[in-house]
Amino acid sequence: MNKIHHLQELGQSIWLDNIDRGMLDSGELRRMIVEDGISGITSNPSIFEQGISSGNFYDAALIGQLARDPGQSARDLFYELAIEDIQAAADLLHPAYESSQGRDGMVSLEVSPELAYDTESTVREAHDLWQRVNRPNLMIKVPATVEGVVAIERLIAEGININATLLFSVTRYGDVVKAYISGLESRMQRGLSINRIESVASFFISRVDAAIDTLLLAAMKSSAKGQPEYEEVQSLQGKAAIANARLAYSYWQTQSVSDRFSTLASHGARMQRLLWASTGSKNPEISDVLYIEELIAPDTVNTVPPRTLRAFLEHGRVEPTLVKEGGFSEAESLMTQLERLNIDLDEVTTELEEQGVEKFARSFANLIDVVQAKADFMLTDGKKVNC
Repeated sequence: MNKIHHLQELGQSIWLDNIDRGMLDSGELRRMIVEDGISGITSNPSIFEQGISSGNFYDAALIGQLARDPGQSARDLFYELAIEDIQAAADLLHPAYESSQGRDGMVSLEVSPELAYDTESTVREAHDLWQRVNRPNLMIKVPATVEGVVAIERLIAEGININATLLFSVTRYGDVVKAYISGLESRMQRGLSINRIESVASFFISRVDAAIDTLLLAAMKSSAKGQPEYEEVQSLQGKAAIANARLAYSYWQTQSVSDRFSTLASHGARMQRLLWASTGSKNPEISDVLYIEELIAPDTVNTVPPRTLRAFLEHGRVEPTLVKEGGFSEAESLMTQLERLNIDLDEVTTELEEQGVEKFARSFANLIDVVQAKADFMLTDGKKVNC
């Protein structure tokens, strides 16, 4: 039994935060599913940008698309390529989907991040992608902005599996949980089935530590080394993200046994799970598997970049760390310490959400530029495309 299988015994699923045509064509993704125990896939614009821009894995498919319709926009070409990848991955994961009764085996595809502040356009594109991919184990990723939360409720009510992404604060996570429950209630009131709808809330981890640790370093500069104030601030580094996740999980625990959700559960509904995202360490001074080892808890998902996954399989440890005795009181105490240092977590997480949307929008724009450049070259070179 490897460490991923051990995590599954503790109630946590490991998904891969990566997808590209090379992994699919080489059989590496199939191997990771069958041998390693990967039970889901997440994607985002940055992942597709890297996959399409680095190498020629997509060239043959792109040539084929251009031969069929040389007038396609770069945006349309990208979605054709992405949907092929998502469908292939969903088919590979379908056995996991069936064996888990639809709980795992999911593959996520994100709506255009440029729509993050537009509810109506998000809903329209989510429907379009849902219909085009046409796989029951698809999840549509929707950024959990204020406008996105409204879209999430509507899409759940319409029976679409949703990955609510770019969550940084417990408060916004609470909004997503309420939207999920409200969407199920709306669906049930119309006499529609709610027993096969799956959703996760992607709660980002490492970016929170990166932002908070920067503020802590600034606070340390104002204190003398060796003084109690300096030592206290230093002791908080690398801990805010895990504490934030613990408080989110505590909220999940209360909501999963609430009267409101219990009514839905009696009709077959399953509680939306927390998914830990951004779990690759960005700080070389901390463990490269910290955000796997410290986030182990029942009914959760951890989506892991390939390098972090390899490191965890090599030297990670498996224990139910997130639910350790006294952990939640420790998390609350840490938040109190940050407040005393005038570090406003709400302000930090709001900024992180805005930066996250901007980053993915920029990656999406770069991705479209890459596809356009490849298409222009292929159309110009008569040997490439036989139109």
